Amino acid sequence: MTDYEVLTDGAQLHRAADVLAQGTGPIAVDVERASGYRYSQRAYLVQVYRRDAGVFLFDPPAIGDFAHLQSAIGDQEWVLHAASQDLPSLRELDLLPPVIFDTELAARLLGHEHVGLGAVVEQTLGISLAKAHSAADWSTRPLPQPWLEYAALDVVHLVDVRDALAAELAESGKQEFARQEFAAELARPPKPPRQDPWRRLSGLHTVRGRRAFAVARELWTAREEYARETDVSPGRLVPDRALVAAVRADPQSKRELAALKEFTGRASRSQLDRWWEAIERGRATDDLPLERVPGDGLPPIRAWKDRNPEADRRLKAARPAVEAHAEGLHMPTENLLTPELLRRVAWQPPAAVTTEAVAAVLRELGARDWQIAQTAQIIADAFVASAQDVAPASEAAS
Repeated sequence: MTDYEVLTDGAQLHRAADVLAQGTGPIAVDVERASGYRYSQRAYLVQVYRRDAGVFLFDPPAIGDFAHLQSAIGDQEWVLHAASQDLPSLRELDLLPPVIFDTELAARLLGHEHVGLGAVVEQTLGISLAKAHSAADWSTRPLPQPWLEYAALDVVHLVDVRDALAAELAESGKQEFARQEFAAELARPPKPPRQDPWRRLSGLHTVRGRRAFAVARELWTAREEYARETDVSPGRLVPDRALVAAVRADPQSKRELAALKEFTGRASRSQLDRWWEAIERGRATDDLPLERVPGDGLPPIRAWKDRNPEADRRLKAARPAVEAHAEGLHMPTENLLTPELLRRVAWQPPAAVTTEAVAAVLRELGARDWQIAQTAQIIADAFVASAQDVAPASEAAS
């Protein structure tokens, strides 16, 4: 058990914020959402801990305004685990850290085999955390006592974990790596809305024909609107597989749709008129979507040898070299340099392949300075070697 307070109104928040302001050191922060239950990604609980202050559990729907908390702790380092997941929900509450320490990201840079919160706490402090309520519906009110205890434990150890990982980073010479990664995570803008988000329907690849695609789009849109209206996760209303089953079955009446066993979900029958109207809109529209749309993504790697053999050779030369360097640094390759960035520079390298030119391309693509310093020369050398390997073979053939 750990001591904590649950705050449910503005007066309680003001008092807790004043106590936190008098604490010492970094601020541990965590967020609980209701992913898989609600449409939104809003925070349903915000947990905060600071040494010499204690643990406070804030109820955002009940409190509303978090301005006083931001004023109290907004000039301190915030410690989060997997910050990319929590920062959007915190920003919705106007809770904005000036600087962060991400314990998950630090563990990745240090090469820890397991980087979930429970694993990192156990690795650094030797304390085992139960994760029984990680997938709970945190929009439930009142929140059960075991859930609150679980939530408090998620932050009470974070500052100690931060200190242990900071010491490891210093010992391994990775402090600057981490500083740049934390700053990039904090500065990362929200993802822009996806074009044609309905194309993410699981199982859509089994649908054939532009008219069928129009029906799928209208069903997805109708579900999305109803999910937003009711604040329920779309998949809980009607799963993707059920929408795709309805498209593939091509029912000729509302009764046939209702009789379709594969058309499941809590709202599959209660909102039958809604789904049938969507199907009719898809069948009537003149706006027929393409089955395949061109994108700015690169071709699949398996196609590179035929479509761009030089790029294929560059990638095959550079990838193992970057992987070997990541292994030497004791970190996952994707943290040293994301595979997408390596593929892009291999597909379209600078005109003159030098370390400086490769560095410029990586910087333009969004790589951090430390990543560029660690990989630009390795990539440039590999690209040059891949071109040189072709020359002797060509001369021998002639």
